Amino acid sequence: MAGTSTHTVTNQPPPLVGYDLFTADRALAEAVERHTGADVLDEVRSELSALGRAAGSAQVQEWGVQANEYPPRLRTHDRYGHRIDEVDFHPAWHRLLGKGVSAGLTGAWTRPSGHVRRAAGFLVWTQAEAGNCCPLSMTHAAVPALRTDPVLAAEWEPRLTSTLYERALRPLAQKPGALVGMGMTEKQGGSDIRANTTEARPLAEAGTYELTGHKWFCSAPMSDAFLVLAQAPDGLTCFLVPRVLPDGTRNVFLIQRLKDKLGNRSNASAEVEFAGTWARRVGEEGRGVRTIIEMVAATRLDCALGSAGLIRQAVAQAIHHCAHREAFGGKLIDKPLMRNVLADLALESEAATTLALRLAAAYDDGGEQERAFLRLAVPAAKYWITKRCAPVAVEAAECLGGNGYVEESGLPRLVRESPLNSIWEGAGNVQALDVLRALQREPGALDACLTEIGRAHGADHRLDRAVKDLFTELADLDGIEARARRLVERLALVLQGSLLVRHAPPEVADAFCASRLGGDRGASFGTLPTGLDLASLVRRAHPTP
Repeated sequence: MAGTSTHTVTNQPPPLVGYDLFTADRALAEAVERHTGADVLDEVRSELSALGRAAGSAQVQEWGVQANEYPPRLRTHDRYGHRIDEVDFHPAWHRLLGKGVSAGLTGAWTRPSGHVRRAAGFLVWTQAEAGNCCPLSMTHAAVPALRTDPVLAAEWEPRLTSTLYERALRPLAQKPGALVGMGMTEKQGGSDIRANTTEARPLAEAGTYELTGHKWFCSAPMSDAFLVLAQAPDGLTCFLVPRVLPDGTRNVFLIQRLKDKLGNRSNASAEVEFAGTWARRVGEEGRGVRTIIEMVAATRLDCALGSAGLIRQAVAQAIHHCAHREAFGGKLIDKPLMRNVLADLALESEAATTLALRLAAAYDDGGEQERAFLRLAVPAAKYWITKRCAPVAVEAAECLGGNGYVEESGLPRLVRESPLNSIWEGAGNVQALDVLRALQREPGALDACLTEIGRAHGADHRLDRAVKDLFTELADLDGIEARARRLVERLALVLQGSLLVRHAPPEVADAFCASRLGGDRGASFGTLPTGLDLASLVRRAHPTP
């Protein structure tokens, strides 16, 4: 009939935009308050709130969409035929990366409460767009490796921790800020980095080498330098490979192709070839793994933080949708079954955030006990938090129904991104085996973790029983490798339980202990037992604009 419209839009939620991602995340804000020095707490809150408002703005959200819709492109040659090996990005990528740098996401090592404030910012900024966090992470993590060489550290650290983003490839002396990537993985070795075959031949100048080889994965190939592993005369060694040499000429850094990845589309990952590539040694020959291990540990923590951020954004989107969407005579958020699903997802988010920020606080402390704690807790947290990310993202998309399967909702991007942190920086088995190595070689690491867990002793009988079961698991070393995942999962859960019992509201701790430690839940989300205060859990996780 003329004049009749069928396109009136009703019962659709408004966009989740124009809010502060930091202050709206109660679990994160409370963790920052708990772990930040009183003398800088107001400054840190203000800094993180500004970043949270930026991440929640319509402008930054649009940048995230653009950076993923127009992924990077490889340019091997210029118009005249000169080999340049450059990667072109959409301007939105540079805006996102520049904002991350200016927010201090590469500069944790010298500021008071630097790791906690940087970890919280990283968790927030991941929610805006996860791909640009890869170079931010590696640049931050390169600092402890470079500190094994005071000369290199003095030269590079001020640029890596700078808040100025400079995209052009120029000699380091001409740049106010710089980024660092990493290349360890080779085709024949994968996670077995000691199988690397890239060769390093010493040059006449002390500490300099010529590299020949092929890296199967090189992250952020547009960076100013890369930490790589290669076989020197005395064994596997760590090297710094600059893109531009001090005289302004380009180093030999041949990008063979960019990887076509499931997610993380905005970020470039490359296959690269070294053919007479100039490099400087970092640390001693033959001690490459020991030199680069601190970088690996820091990037593994960022994997946990990144997954915690993705989990938080997925949960925020699901709760926001259900708070506005009506079905069967009422709001979805008020329906008992949907409330159970949302509360279960909210528990996963709070547990992930609380554990990840506790690890960041251990970095700030820097004491022997805390370093021992990190040795075991980082791989355990990396294993478990990143494993939980994909099922949370998929369940959150399901909360939106068909809308969650449509690209414009943003959930498909979260779903594609969700497995990444579980795979990068050592997949699940690598983390589980690393925990076993720490247990066998560094008994102080287990003592430190048990001390942390023991701070909640007697507060919840389900947690106490889970700790007892963990002791039983640790006491039985027969066939321990085949049971490593089971052991690491239990360790991560009791760490989370101990932290939540001590620091979270009682309804959160009660629900976590009942479902994750007491075993009173099913295999899928939305199977929390009766008798819990689910409405309070959902209200606490609501991203109130």
